[in-house]
Amino acid sequence: MDTQNCFHCGLDIITSEEIIFDDKSFCCNGCKTVYEIFSVNDMTCYYDFENSPGSTPLDIAGKYEFLDNEEIISKLLDFQETATAVVSLNIPHIHCSSCIWILENLQRLQEGISSSQVNFPEKKVRISYNSDAVSLKTIVYLLSSIGYEPYISLENYETGKDNVDRSLTYKLGVAFFCFGNIMLLSFPEYFELTEFWLDTFKPFFRSLIFVLALPTFFYSASDYYVSAYKSIKSRMLNIDIPIALGIIVMFVRSVVDIVFDYGPGFFDSLSGLIFFMLLGKMFQIKTYSFLSFERDFKSYFPIAITRINNDTSEESVPIYDIQKGDRLLIRNQELIPVDGILISDKTAIDYSFVTGEADEITKKSGDKIFAGGKQMGKVIEMEVLHSVSQSYLTQLWSNDVFQKKFERNHKTITDTISRYFTPALLLIAFASFTYWIFIDTNTAFSVFTAVLIVACPCALALTAPFTMGNVLRIFGKQQFYLKNALVIEQLAAVDVAVFDKTGTITTNKKSNIVYEGEALSNKNILQLKNVFRASNHPLSRMLYDVLPESSKIKTTYFEEIAGNGILATIDGVNLQIGSANFVDNITESDHLQTAVHIKIDEKYLGKYIFKNQYREGIQSLFKNLNNSYQIKVLSGDNEGERAVLEKLLPQGTELIFDQKPEQKLEFIKKLQDNGHNVMMVGDGLNDAGALAQSNVGISISENVNVFSPACDAILEAKQFDRLNYFLKLSKKAMLTIKMSFVLSLCYNIVGLSYAITGKLDPLMAAIIMPLSTITIVSFVTAMSNYYAKKITK
Repeated sequence: MDTQNCFHCGLDIITSEEIIFDDKSFCCNGCKTVYEIFSVNDMTCYYDFENSPGSTPLDIAGKYEFLDNEEIISKLLDFQETATAVVSLNIPHIHCSSCIWILENLQRLQEGISSSQVNFPEKKVRISYNSDAVSLKTIVYLLSSIGYEPYISLENYETGKDNVDRSLTYKLGVAFFCFGNIMLLSFPEYFELTEFWLDTFKPFFRSLIFVLALPTFFYSASDYYVSAYKSIKSRMLNIDIPIALGIIVMFVRSVVDIVFDYGPGFFDSLSGLIFFMLLGKMFQIKTYSFLSFERDFKSYFPIAITRINNDTSEESVPIYDIQKGDRLLIRNQELIPVDGILISDKTAIDYSFVTGEADEITKKSGDKIFAGGKQMGKVIEMEVLHSVSQSYLTQLWSNDVFQKKFERNHKTITDTISRYFTPALLLIAFASFTYWIFIDTNTAFSVFTAVLIVACPCALALTAPFTMGNVLRIFGKQQFYLKNALVIEQLAAVDVAVFDKTGTITTNKKSNIVYEGEALSNKNILQLKNVFRASNHPLSRMLYDVLPESSKIKTTYFEEIAGNGILATIDGVNLQIGSANFVDNITESDHLQTAVHIKIDEKYLGKYIFKNQYREGIQSLFKNLNNSYQIKVLSGDNEGERAVLEKLLPQGTELIFDQKPEQKLEFIKKLQDNGHNVMMVGDGLNDAGALAQSNVGISISENVNVFSPACDAILEAKQFDRLNYFLKLSKKAMLTIKMSFVLSLCYNIVGLSYAITGKLDPLMAAIIMPLSTITIVSFVTAMSNYYAKKITK
C-alpha cells in the first residue's frame, strides 16, 4: 500500500487516511490543526529548521482540569506576584532545534505569555506569563496542542525528585554482556583449532554469536541510528552519521560472512566497538555531572544574611545555613534569598532578578515574598518558609535578561571544525574503501570501519567545555564565583581594570572614624543607629558597627539615593545623612575628607570623618596588575584621599573623583568605544550600571547580601588581593584550550594514518576513541590544575 509522510510529524500516512490541507499531507486532524496554528500566527518557518519536526498532538480533553485549583497551581509555580507568574515545565518531546525555536516563541501563539526559555539538556521550558491574561491550564493545553505535552507530577514537585533516565546504563549493560559472551564463544575461531566437535558445532556457535549480536546492534547502538537519522533529515551532518554507518557496514558484512560461510564475521569487534563507545559516552556524562555538581552545590554565593536570634541579637550567617522558621533581617538593596512571610508593616520589592522588569511591588505584613526579590527601602524582617535553594538562586543570577553578548571565539573554532569534519571524514572513509576493495576485501571493510570510528571529534568538541568547567570549579573553591564559563574568556581578553574606591579597595571592616561637630544626644545616636541599620553602603555599615548597641525603633520613611545619601523619618524626626553637598550644599574643597554629614530636622549637626583602611595586599596587587593592564580608580568621594592613593598605587594610575553612578557608566562606555576590554570591580551598590556596562563586572562581597544581577562574577572580599592570579589563570585556561585542540588534531591525524593503511583493527579503533576522550579530559584537567598551583599572585 502506498504511503506518504506527514508534513508535520513525518510519520507514514496510509493513503486512505491522508488529510490534505494547503497542498500538504497530514496523518491526522491534530497535525493539521498544529500547522493551521503556525500558519495563522505566521510561524511556518518552524518547518525550515528541520523537515517534519513536530510530534503528533494527543487528545487530552479533561486531562488537566486540576489546573483550575489554585492550591495545586501554587505548588507548580516558581514565582507568582501580582499578575506575573513563572513556571518551569518538563517537556519530554524536546529533541531538535525546531523544538527550541517554537518553545521560545510561545508569546507569538498565546497572548499573555511574556517570555519562554528552553533548557535543552534537562528538557524543560521556563515560561513567564501574565496570570490575569492567560491561565496555566491554557498554556498547558496550548503546549499539548502543538505536540509538546508537559509531564506534570505533583509528587516530583513536592519531593524535588526527578525521574532518572537509566537507558544508557541498560544499553551499556546489554553491550557488555553480549561482548563478553561473544568473545568467549569466538575463542576457537581466534586460534583456528581443528577438532571434530569444534568443527561439528561451528555453525551452532556462529548462530549463537549472531543471536547475541542482535541486542547489541538493535538496542545498545540505537541512539546512534536515531541521531544520524535526525541529522540527515535536518541536513546537518553530525559525528553520529559515520559512527552509525560504520556499525551498520560491520554488521551487514558479518551477516554475509556467516550466511555464505566466508568466516566468523566481526561480531566480536562490533559488540566491543559499541560497548567501548557507550563507555566513552558514559564517561562524558559522568564527568559533566561531576562538574555540574561542583557548580550547583559547592559554588554557593559568598554572601551572608542577617539572622535575628531568639534573644533579638543579630548575627551574620551564610545563606545556606538558613532553615525554615528563621527570622531574617533584610536591608535596603539586599537580595531576598528564600521564600518567606513579611513580618514588618510594609515594603517595596524589586523582582527584576526574576522577571527582568524593575517595577517595584508593594507588600504588606503577612504577605508572601519570593526568593530573588530585592528589598527597596527601610529595613524589614521576614520569617523563612523554605530553606535556600542554591540552584534556584544560581538560575536567577544566570537569567538571560542579564546576559551580555559575549564573543565566543573558542566556540566558533569548535563549530567550524565540526561543520567540516564529518563530510571530510566520510570522503576519506569512502576513498580508502575504494582503494582497498581492489586489493583485499576484508582489509577494505576493516579500513572503512576503522576510519569512521577512530576519527571521532568528541575529544575536539570537549576541550573548551571541560577546560572551562574545571577552571570554574577551581575559581569556586577559591571563592571567586563566575556566572558562566564565557566569563573566563572575557577575563582573558581584559586590558583595562577599573576599580571603585569605597567598599572595593577600601574595607568596611576597619576604619579610623572621628566625629566633628555639635555633640549628638543619646536620642540622636539611637536614631542614627536605626537608620544605618537599614543601609548597605560601606560607610553606613561601618558607622552601624561603631555606634553603641541600642533598642530598635520604627523607621517610618527611608530612601537611599545612590551617590548622595539617605533621607529618613524616625520618631517624627527627619534625618538627612550623606555627602556634604547633599546634606547642606556645602563643599569640602577646603578640607578634603571622606565624611558622612548629619542633618536632623533641617539643622546641620556635624560629620563623621573616615580615615580609610585599604585592603591588605592592595599595593602588591596593583603593582602586579600594572605590568599587564591599564589601571583606573573611580570614586564618588572627593579628592581627600588622592595623596594617599598616589603613594599606594603605581605611578601613572588614573584617579577620578566626584563620580556619580551615571558618570561611572559613561566612563566605562568611553573606554569601550576606544576599543578596550574593560573589567570593572565594584561593590554592586553605587556602581551597578558600570558593572553592567563593562565587559566583565566583578562585585566584591563582604558579608552583605547585595550585588547587581548584571555582574558577571562575585569575589569574596578577603580574596581581593588574588585578583591578578584569577586573571592570569583565565589566560592560561585559553592557552590550555588551544593546546588541547592541537593535541586532539594530532591524535586524529595519527589515528587516520594508521586506519587508512589498514594497520588499525576496528575494535582497537573503538577502544582508542574513548581513550582519546579520557586523554583530552585528563590533559585539560591536569594542565588547568598545574597552572592553578604554579601561578603566583
